[in-house]
Amino acid sequence: MTTTTSTAAFPAELRRWRANRRLSQLELADRAGTTQRHLSFMESGRSHPGAAIVLRLAESLELGLRERNALLLSAGYAPRYPESGLGAPILRPVREALDRILAGHLPYPALIAGPHGELVAANPAFDLLTEGAAAELLRPPVNVYRLALHPDGMARRVVNLADWGRHITENMHARARRRQDPELAALAAELAALLPPAAAAGDPLGFAVPLHLRTPAGDLRLLTTLTTFATATDVTVAELHLEAFLPADEATAELLRARYD
Repeated sequence: MTTTTSTAAFPAELRRWRANRRLSQLELADRAGTTQRHLSFMESGRSHPGAAIVLRLAESLELGLRERNALLLSAGYAPRYPESGLGAPILRPVREALDRILAGHLPYPALIAGPHGELVAANPAFDLLTEGAAAELLRPPVNVYRLALHPDGMARRVVNLADWGRHITENMHARARRRQDPELAALAAELAALLPPAAAAGDPLGFAVPLHLRTPAGDLRLLTTLTTFATATDVTVAELHLEAFLPADEATAELLRARYD
C-alpha cells in the first residue's frame, strides 16, 4: 500500500475514536484480533501499523466509510473506499433502486437524504411535508431537518412539536457524537433552540414518537422508519438514508390512500 501522508496523527486518532466508543485497550484489541500490548504500542506511536490492521481497527470501532478513509490517511495510507458523485455511471443501479423504493412507498411520503439532512430525492407524497413552507426553505439545497423543525416550515403544523422535534434533535446529537461530526452537532443545536419547552407526557404509541401533523384534509399520525445501505462500499451511498413515513392509525392510512386514488 502506498503511503500518502505523515503518520504522526494516527496514534491520537486511534485514542480519540477508542475513547469515543468507550472501549478499553483490551476490549478493542480483542475485537480487532490483536493484543493489548500491540494496541498500546500503536496508540503511543512506538509501532507503525500496516493498512490491514488499520482497517480491522476501523471496523472494530464501527466507523463509517468516510471515517475509515480518514483513519487510513492518518496512518499514511491511501483511502480504501471511493466517494462517487450520485450522478456517476457506477451508481446508476443505486439511483434506479432508490427511485423504485420511493415510487413503491406511495401513497405514503418517503425521501432520500444525505448525512446532514440534504434532500436527494422524494416521492410525490412528500408535498404533505412541504405544504405552506416558506420559499427559502424549499430552495435547493433543501435541508429536511430544517424544513421539519423551522417555524416557517412544517413545524407550525406539528401538534406534538416539542416531543417529536426533541426526538429528532436528540438523535441528531447522538449521531454527531458517534461520528464526531461538528457540522451535524451545530445543526442539531440550531434546531433544538427553535423548539418549544418539553410538553408533559403525551400519547406515544409505547415504542415510538409519532408525528402528529395537521393538513387541510385532516390530522395525520405518522411513524418514521430509517433505512441505510448497510453493505455499501462507496462513501456517498453509505451516507444516504431513506426516511419513510407510515400511517400510525387507519384514519391516516385512509386519508393518504384517498389523496392518490
